[in-house]
Amino acid sequence: MRKMALYVSSAILAISLGAQANTKKQDLLIKLAPGFVEFQIQGAKVEKLTDSWVRVQAPRHLSLQSLEKNPAVEYVQPNYKISLMEDYTIQDPLRKAALAKMLARNPQLRELAKADNPAIPDAPQSSTGADPLFNKQWGMIDIGVTDAWKITKGNPDMVVAVIDTGVDYTHEDLLPNLWRNSKEIPNNGIDDDNNGYVDDMIGWDFVSNDNKPFDLSVDPMEILFKGGNPGHGTHCAGNVAARGDNNKGIAGVAPNVKIMSLRFISEKGQGTTADAIKAIKYAVDNGAKVMSNSWGSEGEEAGSPENQALRDAVQYAQDKGVLFIAAAGNGHKGVGYDNDTDKAPAYPASYDHDIIVSVAALDVNNNLGSFSNWGAKTVDIGAPGVKVFSTVVEQGYTDTVIDKFGFKATWDGTSMATPHVAGAAALYWSAHPEKTWQDVKAAILGSAKKINSLANKSVSGGKLDVKALMTY
Repeated sequence: MRKMALYVSSAILAISLGAQANTKKQDLLIKLAPGFVEFQIQGAKVEKLTDSWVRVQAPRHLSLQSLEKNPAVEYVQPNYKISLMEDYTIQDPLRKAALAKMLARNPQLRELAKADNPAIPDAPQSSTGADPLFNKQWGMIDIGVTDAWKITKGNPDMVVAVIDTGVDYTHEDLLPNLWRNSKEIPNNGIDDDNNGYVDDMIGWDFVSNDNKPFDLSVDPMEILFKGGNPGHGTHCAGNVAARGDNNKGIAGVAPNVKIMSLRFISEKGQGTTADAIKAIKYAVDNGAKVMSNSWGSEGEEAGSPENQALRDAVQYAQDKGVLFIAAAGNGHKGVGYDNDTDKAPAYPASYDHDIIVSVAALDVNNNLGSFSNWGAKTVDIGAPGVKVFSTVVEQGYTDTVIDKFGFKATWDGTSMATPHVAGAAALYWSAHPEKTWQDVKAAILGSAKKINSLANKSVSGGKLDVKALMTY
């Protein structure tokens, strides 16, 4: 195997760097040509993402054209931005400000904020009893989970990776179902399992590059005036696997399976392709069987290379047999469109990898959400995605993001629909561990209940039916 170091002429480099020392660098993803295992550019920061992809933060004077001519480079593209898939705008505030406000409201989180101590809570003593807020979960009732649970509530060895803004891992209804990395010794500062991550007990934060993938939400007032993450990952995690029959809150579709917490989207609601790739690879390499992906982009930037790096990451999941459940997208400015024909279909949901299950959002009346994308070829199934009741940060439960000054936003989006299907996949696979991923996907689509709003607008022509799924 060859190592490749790319160096620009030192005389030219000195002039270029001197003239551009204070300018921003360009952020690129480079796929190495076969036979090359390392890549360096003088004056650039290079990070290895996978065996074949590297992230390069390079001076702006270095052109894509020059890189494309290098024998070590098979493909080069921008490190595209990625965002959440819910039906309201996400933007600003800074991590420190958001965390400070959360700490002020919730002293329990102070230990979690210490850089030298992840303080992941221990699993609590189990209690039993009906979940008191279950009747608020119209979506769970609609898809028939109570009948499905007569067969199984999920295998604790089944792991679903929630790849998102992180998870409030102190939440009473999520803490019992956190995936725990049994190969890692807590807080010893050593990468015991040699997976490249130190003390990764419950997952990883690829935004801050630490072992505390906590869901940093912002105050509703911040959302109203500035935008920001309202606790997206925590809400999704509850739909997948909030603990059932523990006399607390709600229940997820698969209330006994485990949640792997992976944060690659910040409190600003934005992430990068590079961090998405690392999160996907972590999930696959560390035992997840299903990934819940409520994020993406509206197409790929016009005139720019396609996002081959993300496509390759999804292919890696397919090669390893890890189901990739993806949000179908929330249209252009909240108005849904056809992923089959639009010039900017939602990605990664519209990629042609067989491992993907693309999910549209439905309301309580089986109508397609006005914001939800569809596609007879590219969108597989519908699931509850309008005014969805689930867990939120700081021990909360709600179906409403904000209701102030005459402005109301509920938890709507293909983001909310996706974890229902991820949970269903985990539930079915728990009951049928001998099945392949192809079998699981076929069962989910084959058991879908036909509805008019998805006729000729999805592959299955119907909505998620977990009751039917479990006897399919």
